[in-house]
Amino acid sequence: LPPRSAGRRFFPFQYRAPAQTLPPPHPAGIFRRALSTLPVGPPHLPSTQPASLEATASRLESVSPRPLSLKYRRGRRLDPRLRCEVPPFHMESTAEGLQPRTFSVKLWPPSESTRLMLVERMTKNLSAECIFSRKYGILSKEEAHENAKRIEEVCFASAEEHFKKEPDGDGSSAVQLYAKETSKLMLEVLKKGPRTTEEPEAPVVDTPLEPADTVFDISGGKRAFIEAEEAKELLSPLTKPGNSYKRICFSNRSFGIGAANVAGPILESIKSQLTEVDISDFVAGRPEDEALDVMRIFSKALAGSVLSYLNISDNALGEKGVRAFTELLKSQGDLEELYVMNDGISEEAAKALSELIPSTEKLKVLHFHNNMTGDEGAMPIAEMVKRSPNLESFRCSATRIGSDGGVALAEALGTCTRLKKLDIRDNLFGVEAGVALSKTLPKLGGLVELYLSDLNLENEGTIAIVNVLKQSAPQLEVLEMAGNEITAKAAKAVAECLTAMQSLKKLTLAENELKDDGAVTIAKSLQEGHPDLKELDVSTNLFQRSGARCFAQAVTNKPGFVLLNINSNFISNKGVDEVKEILKGGKNSLEVLGPLDENDPEGDPEDGEDEEDGEDADDEEKDGDDNGDGGLGSKLQGLKVEEED
Repeated sequence: LPPRSAGRRFFPFQYRAPAQTLPPPHPAGIFRRALSTLPVGPPHLPSTQPASLEATASRLESVSPRPLSLKYRRGRRLDPRLRCEVPPFHMESTAEGLQPRTFSVKLWPPSESTRLMLVERMTKNLSAECIFSRKYGILSKEEAHENAKRIEEVCFASAEEHFKKEPDGDGSSAVQLYAKETSKLMLEVLKKGPRTTEEPEAPVVDTPLEPADTVFDISGGKRAFIEAEEAKELLSPLTKPGNSYKRICFSNRSFGIGAANVAGPILESIKSQLTEVDISDFVAGRPEDEALDVMRIFSKALAGSVLSYLNISDNALGEKGVRAFTELLKSQGDLEELYVMNDGISEEAAKALSELIPSTEKLKVLHFHNNMTGDEGAMPIAEMVKRSPNLESFRCSATRIGSDGGVALAEALGTCTRLKKLDIRDNLFGVEAGVALSKTLPKLGGLVELYLSDLNLENEGTIAIVNVLKQSAPQLEVLEMAGNEITAKAAKAVAECLTAMQSLKKLTLAENELKDDGAVTIAKSLQEGHPDLKELDVSTNLFQRSGARCFAQAVTNKPGFVLLNINSNFISNKGVDEVKEILKGGKNSLEVLGPLDENDPEGDPEDGEDEEDGEDADDEEKDGDDNGDGGLGSKLQGLKVEEED
């Protein structure tokens, strides 16, 4: 064969003889080259090497023309397996001229020995150390072989079915699919990690991996406009008879009218099999009239489908956009997940949404993040929440909701007794809505994650909430209450709540005003217990050396702790050194300490405030000194702060 460097392109499935009297390649060489270019594992695993297909090559050779003796051409020794007797039609005289001839090979199905070889190679790769095994754990050889065999059977069946649809083809696309699906399923197994001792060992037939061709996703790559011709090509897999696509994602591609007219009939033909539809960010950059027409086309095409998941985020809908989806929304009575984020949902749009969706009784996830809802828009959203008793995750963050809307939402959430995750960050609730929320929280006994940052709760709202949480949600794993103007006056109530939350994994109290007094109180509540705590963020809290040391001491011996953020405070250089020594002396290394680039070692937490006693604020750094520390010395006596040698 001519070398690749000679400028000739190599086609693995079709060969044209060059002008020289070089015979066609041996079929084994073609099959070897074809499969050697395909990955049989995730990107981090080595691809199949030609030598690994020795059995297949030998099988093909056994039924092929006998090899000739070794030849030399242009100083290079040719592989004897790529040399064979020249067929009679190559023996014509040079006067008559040589005509290029076509040489084709069937590449599917692979032999049984090739399939067994693939299983062995996958077993080796699945049980070898790699970046995934370091993160998720390494599989035993027995478990790896079990998974490899299951993956090969699933992928072979999928590729065989694909090959039956193109019986006249050379099998190249089936080989491609075989290798591609193998890689995907191997990656899933690696990410799942080894089977734990608690997991029952289920039979292979009971845990089949879902073939990857149930998901159709064109969201990868750069954002781009799509017109009719490109839409025909992109969506062509959806037109194949018997396809099994259940989930589609058209996000990140902007459809024009032409592309929508192509997509509409295709979606209508498969809507009965669809269960999940993601059409977020699919009209970006289009004029309003065109975007609305595109939405109507998609809505009409998908109307009547029985969806469990619908994502229409990032489309700048407004009321017009919501009503453009009228046919689709009115037909959805079984939704379990609905995402309407960053959609310009105003009061009118929220009313339209609440009006159009016939039933939300099965809804488990409802996300409204980053809209301009306001108090007025919060009312229809609250009505939707009331009608969603099975809600498990509710997100209504950054929606400009004030006190009245916050009270309405808080009361509506009382019907969602199965709620596990509540995220209402970055709104204007204030104290009144915070108190209203505290009356609802006892009904939410299953909460695992609670995000209440930037709600202007102040001390009163904060105290009302934490007093309830210590009784109703001791199982909480994530608590965020940053940016609520919490001072040392509320620190005792917060500390008592944290003492009860022994399952806490992440705590965020950043951007408050705890100062040293509040910091020491809260740090003391975290020192004992809390074995699962991984992250603590108390940045921007006006504390100094004493508060910093206490937080370091609180986390230094917690197994698995990963991040302590005490940045943007007023910790002296000596205090920073002491924090580092405490962390070095504990079970955790210094690596858990976050950056201190915005710490102000010479800053004064009392700057800009009236000092009641007129004493220098630096006195706050003196441990055990009764002068000007507001009783801080007595608090420190009760906290174990070990001095390093």
